Parts: sequence; C-alpha cells; structure tokens
Amino acid sequence: MSTEPEFELQDPDDEQAVDAYSRIVIRVAASVTPHVAAIEMTSTGRRGQIRRGSGSAVVFTGDGYMLTNAHVVAGIRSGRAVFSDGKHTEVELVGADPLSDLAVVRGLRPGPSPALLGNADTLRVGQLVIAVGNPLGLAGSVTAGVVSGLGRSIPVRAGEHRRVIEDVIQTDAALNPGNSGGALADARGRIVGINTAVAGLGLGLAVPINATSQRIIAGLLRDGRVRRAYLGLVSTPISLDASAVVRTGQKEGLRVVEVIPNSPAELSGLQPGDLVLRAQGRAVSSAESLQKLLFEEAIGEPFPLTVLREGKALHVIAVPSEMSQQN
Repeated sequence: MSTEPEFELQDPDDEQAVDAYSRIVIRVAASVTPHVAAIEMTSTGRRGQIRRGSGSAVVFTGDGYMLTNAHVVAGIRSGRAVFSDGKHTEVELVGADPLSDLAVVRGLRPGPSPALLGNADTLRVGQLVIAVGNPLGLAGSVTAGVVSGLGRSIPVRAGEHRRVIEDVIQTDAALNPGNSGGALADARGRIVGINTAVAGLGLGLAVPINATSQRIIAGLLRDGRVRRAYLGLVSTPISLDASAVVRTGQKEGLRVVEVIPNSPAELSGLQPGDLVLRAQGRAVSSAESLQKLLFEEAIGEPFPLTVLREGKALHVIAVPSEMSQQN
C-alpha cells in the first residue's frame, strides 16, 4: 500500500472559473480602493482631540465630497480622512440622514477623482458584489460575495432609542470593523451601495445607491439634512400566495416584521404579521417603494394603508411624524 499522500486533481474548468472570479475581484478592488478613505471623526476635549467615530468613506464628486454612514459621523462636525496612497485631508460634516444611514462629508484639500456610481435597482439576488473599505487605516480591505437579499429594512438601536434603516441590500460579503461607510461595488466597479455594519459585526448590509438615495444625497448637499416622514415599522418583501393574488391583483407585498413601540405605525393599529399591499393608493412591494412616499410632504398628513390581516383586507390610516435622531 502506498504511503504517498493523495491529491485530487482540479478540473481544468473549475480552475478557469476560479481564475475568472479572482480576476474580477482583483480588477474591481484595484479600481475602487483609491476612492475609499479611512475617516476619523473627532471632537475637542480637555485632553485635546478625542476620536468619536471612525469608518470608511467614498469620494463621489470631483470637489471632494464623500459618502459615509450617518452612524459613523455620529453628529460630530469635523475629522480627518486618509486615502490608500497616504494622502490625507481634514473633513467637515455636510449633513446626515439617520433613516437611510447616509451622511456626506467634505474634504478640505484636493483628493482622488470620484468613484463611478451605479444603480442598485439593477441588482439581482445571486449577483457578485465586492465590499471595499479602509478600516482603521488598513487601505483596501476587500471581501466578495453575492447579493443574498434586496429591499430589507432593519431595526437598529441608537442609544436608548430604536430606529429603522429602510431598503438595505443584504450580502454574504462580510464586513470587517471599520468597513462602515465603504463601497459596495458590482463586477464593473460601479458603486451600488454604501456598506453599513450598524446591525452587527460581520453582517453584510449596504445602503443602496438608487433614485431614492440620490434624492437624499441631494438634500444633504443642499440643506445639510433631509426632512423625512416616519412610520416605525420593520418589513420584508414577500410573495403573495395564489388566493391572495387573485383577490388583490398583486403578486407581492410587505410583511410587517416588527412595529416600533409608540410609533405612528403602532398608533394606527398596524401589527406584526400584517401584509402591507398599498400605501397612498400605490402598490408597495419593497422597503424602497414605501420609503419613497415618506418624504417631507407626508409629515403630519393622513397616510392610508391597505393591509391583509388573517386573509381579510383592512384599511388603516397612519399619520407619519417627522423623523428625528430619537426615532
């Protein structure tokens, strides 16, 4: 009997597939990394500068504006950004939107060219995505995976308060500490999301870059804030069963997973397990389709919802409040 170790010969087709996958990840990492900075937000204390928040940020304009997470800046007005080539700049906060977990900061010195923004609405479950961050100054932290879910909304805790981040992308590309605010790119190197690790270490989530987030970014650039209407429900997209499709004429809806206590959703009578079909007379089938109805004009106004509860259609009227740091 031979004592030589046995090795399984790799199928040439498998080797070719792995190489092709690797080439895509390497190419995207090389193209995206120069546009991603490590940022450190600081404030002045008795003993000098104190670090209050840190993460990554993505340059998205030619004059130095960067996208990051609202929880990274945490209300601090200034800080420092360091790029993969060692160049650095002081940054100042332009504005933050806690509901989307997006924030804009501006570099005070010339930086790299902007990253190419894509459209997350074109993503499909199973599609390859690459997460690029700059955690703790370790430039070019890269993980790769696939889109594992779209249109999610997640509850997060901010101090003693709860809030909901809408319409997140879920991936199996793990996020390392400090990757919050970094880039989620597609196979062509287009930025389709801003990574957020706010929900927990290692959970791959990203705020999508799409028409709704572009509207949020424009508001932050213009006014430093986005006035948002707040409902206070956590939902997930779901396909309707055959009988519900026949009765409602819709194939999809939003399953209410959680209702935030004392929120407009709870006051309206919404309950976990309800299936939201329509809002303001429009069909909703993703967190984004609901979120895009909840801008400034909806604050304090009747907000009709059609829901299915135990097979029965109900009409619910919520009155959204204004989104604040405490929601």
